[in-house]
Amino acid sequence: MKITMIGTGYVGLVTGTCLAEFGHKITCVDKIEEKIDALKQGKIPIYEPGLDALVNKNVADGRLRFTTNLEESVPSAEAIFIAVGTPTSRRGDGYADLTYIYAAAKEVAQYLDGYTVIIDKSTVPVGTARQVSRIIKDNNPTADFDVASNPEFLREGAAISDFMRPDRVVIGVESPKAEKVIKDIYKPLYLLDTPLISTTIETAELTKYAANAFLAIKISFINEIANVCEKVNADVSDLAKAIGMDGRIGSKFLHPGPGYGGSCFPKDTLALMRIVQEHGESLRTVEAAVEVNAAQKARMVKKIRDMLGGSEAGKTIGVLGLTFKPETDDMRESPAATILPALLEKGAKIRAHDPKGMEEAKSYLPADIEYVQNSYEACEGADAVVLLTEWNQYRALDLKRIKELMKSPIFIDLRNVYDPKNMKQLGFRYTGVGRM
Repeated sequence: MKITMIGTGYVGLVTGTCLAEFGHKITCVDKIEEKIDALKQGKIPIYEPGLDALVNKNVADGRLRFTTNLEESVPSAEAIFIAVGTPTSRRGDGYADLTYIYAAAKEVAQYLDGYTVIIDKSTVPVGTARQVSRIIKDNNPTADFDVASNPEFLREGAAISDFMRPDRVVIGVESPKAEKVIKDIYKPLYLLDTPLISTTIETAELTKYAANAFLAIKISFINEIANVCEKVNADVSDLAKAIGMDGRIGSKFLHPGPGYGGSCFPKDTLALMRIVQEHGESLRTVEAAVEVNAAQKARMVKKIRDMLGGSEAGKTIGVLGLTFKPETDDMRESPAATILPALLEKGAKIRAHDPKGMEEAKSYLPADIEYVQNSYEACEGADAVVLLTEWNQYRALDLKRIKELMKSPIFIDLRNVYDPKNMKQLGFRYTGVGRM
């Protein structure tokens, strides 16, 4: 099937590449010429494990191409995915900015030729597909098309496996014709017996927000429980394991830490609250999760300060990990972007390392952070080491070497990677999150 993917950001590039791997002929379109030129040269603008090899393979096989020319790629397409950004509005009110969605719809309308299914892949508020349909009709009254919703559920760092072996595929459609087109797109997944949920457009649009909000609630819940554990001398790791074995709860997203971040949870929880408020309702559980998350990041600053004797002024802090999670270079809403500036403001000196995120971090963090080439260099001469992101290469550090490199052996493990008893036996002053 011939498919056009509008947008070569995280969702568009991963989705387009994986659909090409399914055997479809994919044209990825983006207005940014530099990005398209780079993609044509095999340079991937984001870090996602395995994506570069998959892009290059499908380009070589003739199933994936990149262009800035929407006019040449729309008329022949049987389906068009809109996968452009929907960031939080610059007004600061939490609403999703749909400028790029509506601009894409207006431009697509000009070139439609024959029946086409327009599929919203971006995370969008309820009612967006209706607006996309209206815009297309206003700009091309004779166009033969349907608009559908097909939300993405991709985890950064595991996006390819999530797409190729999804828990489910959700589609919101209004016509059997559009439903058939989308089911044909995902036909390769039938061999895996992947559940495909066909529902109304509004339900599909709301599903993505509801899923992310629920996961955000789980994270904020376990972080609050971790804080209680510290007060009553309990261990949150054992607690999380015990409650996670309950099939009604599940073990995923019960890992305490410095708070959630990334491109989805922060903006999607805010957007969902605004959607709900517009309809005269409230989601107090989600509101609480957002508040808890902000407080958790501030609490981590205090934890670090307390371990340094009440003041970070003049102290050197080695930081391991900057991105909001491992296996990505994404710094959006990373806890590091809140925690590190607060420490710098009070006079700390920071030496930081991240396997993939240091270049990106320079756009999000103050200029006076020193970036180093490896984890041991970050620890050299440090008054304390803070483990902020649980990259695999930080899970088996030479702890004896680190202790020798440090000025004072203070280890602040905000991801609970290391065993507290072992760390104390090695001579570290150690603290985790919610652990004895």
